[in-house]
Amino acid sequence: MVAQTSAGRTLLAGVRDTLPLMLGAAPFGAIFGALAVTGGLSPGAALGMSLFVYAGSSQFIAAGLIAESVSLGLIVLTTFVVNLRHALYGASLGPHLKHLPQTWQLPLAFTLTDETFAVTILRFTERGSRPDGHWYMLGSAAAMYINWQVWTAVGIIAGQQFEDAASLGLDFAMVVTFIGIVVPLIATRPMLISALVAGSSAVLLNDLPNRTGLLVAALLGIAAGAAAEALWPGEDAAADE
Repeated sequence: MVAQTSAGRTLLAGVRDTLPLMLGAAPFGAIFGALAVTGGLSPGAALGMSLFVYAGSSQFIAAGLIAESVSLGLIVLTTFVVNLRHALYGASLGPHLKHLPQTWQLPLAFTLTDETFAVTILRFTERGSRPDGHWYMLGSAAAMYINWQVWTAVGIIAGQQFEDAASLGLDFAMVVTFIGIVVPLIATRPMLISALVAGSSAVLLNDLPNRTGLLVAALLGIAAGAAAEALWPGEDAAADE
């Protein structure tokens, strides 16, 4: 019945387009659950972090810092820095969602992930701002949120049963997922330069404390993209040309 309405069809389209990315996030969620409980968090605390923090890589960092008995202030600061990229996501999506009331904007902001941003901004880019666009984002966000909770629970159970569950190498799936997120969005030369600078900088600065290398790499990527746009104004050629 839901799919018979315009909003329902749009919501289901968001779910459908997010399914491939959900597969990549599944082992990532399971590994978090396993690492959290083997690192000293209770099953309830690990699941609660996924339910109420819901921040992927920041959850990994927070769980690791908690296991090392790091101060609460440093944990909050570190996770804040890692999640600053979401401010950029919000700035990109804002013009398409500014007409919504806060009863819509707040839950969409809370459930915004890399995967949901990727599929949603691509749809807005291809189709423009549409009255039912928020239903598409809701479908993607809800699917990702449920997926993350399910696989966190699987990881918690595995972590309690198998002490070495986190060493299976499943985290490589998230690397592939992020590649799948970024590549379709690279449509211009400035985007390509920004991605190359940010990616290479992240690798070179990986040893900086508290994952600040990610923030620096993001800023360098933005600066490189802005410089490229100044050099090639109106550039819209495909990145592989």
